[in-house]
Amino acid sequence: MEVMNLIEQPIKVTEWQQTYTYDSGIHSGANTCVPSVSSKGIMEDDEACGRQYTLKKTTTYTQGVPQGQGDLEYQMSTTARAKRVREAMCPGVTGEESSLLLATQVEGQTTNLQRLAEPSQLLKSAIVHLINYQDDAELATRALPELTKLLNDEDPVVVTKAAMIVNQLSKKEASRRALMGSPQLVAAVVRTMQNTSDLDTARCTTSILHNLSHHREGLLAIFKSGGIPALVRMLSSPVESVLFYAITTLHNLLLYQEGAKMAVRLADGLQKMVPLLNKNNPKFLAITTDCLQLLAYGNQESKLIILANGGPQVLVQIMRNYSYEKLLWTTSRVLKVLSVCPSNKPAIVEAGGMQALGKHLTSNSPRLVQNCLWTLRNLSDVATKQEGLESVLKILVNQLSVDDVNILTCATGTLSNLTCNNSKNKTLVTQNSGVEALIHAILRAGDKDDITEPAVCALRHLTSRHPEAEMAQNSVRLNYGIPAIVKLLNQPNQWPLVKATIGLIRNLALCPANHAPLQEAAVIPRLVQLLVKAHQDAQRHVAAGTQQPYTDGVRMEEIVEGCTGALHILARDPMNRMEIFRLNTIPLFVQAQSMIPINEPYADDMDATYRHMCSSDGLLDPLDMHMDMDRDCHLDTYSDGLRPPYPTDHMLA
Repeated sequence: MEVMNLIEQPIKVTEWQQTYTYDSGIHSGANTCVPSVSSKGIMEDDEACGRQYTLKKTTTYTQGVPQGQGDLEYQMSTTARAKRVREAMCPGVTGEESSLLLATQVEGQTTNLQRLAEPSQLLKSAIVHLINYQDDAELATRALPELTKLLNDEDPVVVTKAAMIVNQLSKKEASRRALMGSPQLVAAVVRTMQNTSDLDTARCTTSILHNLSHHREGLLAIFKSGGIPALVRMLSSPVESVLFYAITTLHNLLLYQEGAKMAVRLADGLQKMVPLLNKNNPKFLAITTDCLQLLAYGNQESKLIILANGGPQVLVQIMRNYSYEKLLWTTSRVLKVLSVCPSNKPAIVEAGGMQALGKHLTSNSPRLVQNCLWTLRNLSDVATKQEGLESVLKILVNQLSVDDVNILTCATGTLSNLTCNNSKNKTLVTQNSGVEALIHAILRAGDKDDITEPAVCALRHLTSRHPEAEMAQNSVRLNYGIPAIVKLLNQPNQWPLVKATIGLIRNLALCPANHAPLQEAAVIPRLVQLLVKAHQDAQRHVAAGTQQPYTDGVRMEEIVEGCTGALHILARDPMNRMEIFRLNTIPLFVQAQSMIPINEPYADDMDATYRHMCSSDGLLDPLDMHMDMDRDCHLDTYSDGLRPPYPTDHMLA
């Protein structure tokens, strides 16, 4: 052990000699004297110190020996103690030595003392912030009366300077809260903003209101002081920053302040906002379009104002030309709200809205895709004659493979409408495996009529009156769709679905190869059963002398007519004729002749009567759908049925 000490002592002395000049005693607080560099008494000093130094990268910075003391232990303990106290009490004031290592610290590591000092540093910062916060609040509170007076001054220069000061105060939370608590000052700011012609004053005052609008108290103060008409007026400003502050403040008011929507409408805010859609800043446009959505949702008058100011055309242009996701999403929300307005729908379609919305069906943004699908679904009943929808139809067919209920609802509904009386669209969907996709959608839908019914209607359209109709009729059989379709005739399915299924079965019966599968699925007994039920119900109303009511929007007379037409086509097969005869249907057919009118082929298949909508649960509202039949018999000729949009705005978060 003594040999090891003798070896290590020269090393220790050398290290100490190389580093003793780092501390004069000012930073460490230790008593100082002339440093000793003598090696005399090395053994005694080290033994007194009682520390073992190794060749690790650990360095001890203890210079100077206290007066009247000859040992290093006292020097090191005094230095370390002073440094520890200073670190704990004043962690931010350590000077140069903060970069040096303590005697017990290994380079690159944090000591326990340093970790213990962290809370004191955080406490110091918190106290500083609290003092500053209180100072800001007190300063603003004391200055409020004078600033209010200056804002009402007749000298424009004084008003501008006062507005600048208030603007600076509004940027700090404490002083901003003080400003919100002064109705007089907020009213003075609003009055100044409304009356000024100075651009700097306008910028400062709109900035003040913008800062206040981040708090509910500020929104209420702005609203009560009549700030909304003044902000609407600022939407005509040529200064971009003023426009930004005004539109964002109005946006916050529309979102969170009760009564703000009506106030904006009364101030002609919509008339000012729609022209702003011609700006080219995507973020500004996103805020503006969201304001339009908030104002138009559930308000027919607002929708008509947007239409009168050319809104649909500009909105479609935004969907066509921009790629900023948030802007596309907010714009699609406006179009979705407008798509339930009968006046706006043709304008959107004529502006190329179907094609513009179709561009984004493959977007990576699920919320954008869903909005576009809902809007396409709502517009599709007035877009049956639109050209250039080939890509949209193909994407819709592909969307049928997903499991999302909303997507399936929109895709099937849109395909049902776009294939209505449009031979080109029918052929395109059939050639792109649309029949197979629709059958699979029906199989997966289960009891969801809002998916099953439009899918059946689309199949009904695809199996009649176009060059590939026979291909579609065969495709239903080859994809094992006949058993699933026949099951839809069972009660308690809704009558609109039953009616659509009857029409599809009638079209499938036009293909002789389908007769055997239809017979195996027991379609004839089910049709006869429905015929009897509908006929009896109709007869009761005739006997009572009352008009036949609609059941889920369907008259029983229409069910009688549809079942009779389907059985008529099925009777072409000898086996089917025998089964129909065995079910004692002849008397029923004779009685039915008196109640079924002799129908002439519709001059225009589009002349279908809408039935009453369902309740406001947001599901698809089926239309009075007439059945696709061939034209070989005028008794059985029906038109395609269009599906209307939602009766009320349907919003998705």
